[in-house]
Amino acid sequence: MNDTLHVVEKLADWRARALDFERDIQKAVLGQTRVIRLVTICIFARGHVLIEGDVGVGKTTLLRAASRALGGDFARVEGTVDMMPSDILYHTYLGEDGRPRVEPSELLRLAETLPVFFFNEINRARPQVHSLLLRLMAERSVFAFNRVYHFPYLSVFADRNMVEREETFELPAAARDRFLMEIPMAAPDDEDARRRLVFDPAFHDTETLIERVTSGSFDYRRIPEVARAIQTEVKSSEALERYVLNLWKALVKPADAGLSLPDVDVSSLIKGGASPRALAALARAARVRAWLEGRDYLVPEDVRDVFIEVMAHRIFVDPIHALRGDDIVKRLCHAAFDATPVP
Repeated sequence: MNDTLHVVEKLADWRARALDFERDIQKAVLGQTRVIRLVTICIFARGHVLIEGDVGVGKTTLLRAASRALGGDFARVEGTVDMMPSDILYHTYLGEDGRPRVEPSELLRLAETLPVFFFNEINRARPQVHSLLLRLMAERSVFAFNRVYHFPYLSVFADRNMVEREETFELPAAARDRFLMEIPMAAPDDEDARRRLVFDPAFHDTETLIERVTSGSFDYRRIPEVARAIQTEVKSSEALERYVLNLWKALVKPADAGLSLPDVDVSSLIKGGASPRALAALARAARVRAWLEGRDYLVPEDVRDVFIEVMAHRIFVDPIHALRGDDIVKRLCHAAFDATPVP
């Protein structure tokens, strides 16, 4: 009993620090409250993130601010069409004697102090590069220089070039499934926030913005411990578990669940996805959301709040419908919400 009470007290203290972490990031990133909350959930659920948004909306600033607030290092690579897997692991150069040298990359050198690794324009890289990234994401380790490098605190963040289609490669289903969430990030809707971003010189200097963030407002070395405690201590009722399983059933066989969409034959819509791993990821994210809201138990709103970001990219539809993008899957998720009784 005393051990349980101690863990609960620690979770309350960690929650206060996590909320400070969010407020610190907001010093550098304006008008992105929900995006920051979702990123926080992913960090404490030990998941990876694919952020989607136009150029210049602040994705890199957000991730640098998160890394600084965690007190760790930040590493970034740029996806290019000629990139090779070795480019992530090795740094090659000519020494003073004119001979080639091979050294560990920034990713490897920072392995044990790296909470945030950003892969910019991941869809410009070839599938061979994605394969190496999958191991890094799944196992938090890679093999190089005849040894295994471990990344105990790492979360991988990536974004896709959604404008240019030339010299880009579609991410395979296995790669997308490794991301806990796909998070859209757009320019803020609030008029005052837009005005400040355009006319306030403070938001034109990224380095000064990042310095506003308190370094180590949440110690990245505590994240694995906090993540385990959240998953252990935040409980779910049988009614809540049935609700999630009914949502799952509705997405796998939407016609049997009575779902319908205008101009869509839902009986032949779904071709795959919504796997047990996807539902386990949903449960992990929902528990973190409940913890951040100050509860040690799940409610339906915890599930619904993260459902689309966790599930939509893991549901695969008939190719003729896939041409419409992810919108049809999101509509299907909302239809599942409407058709599934809430406990």
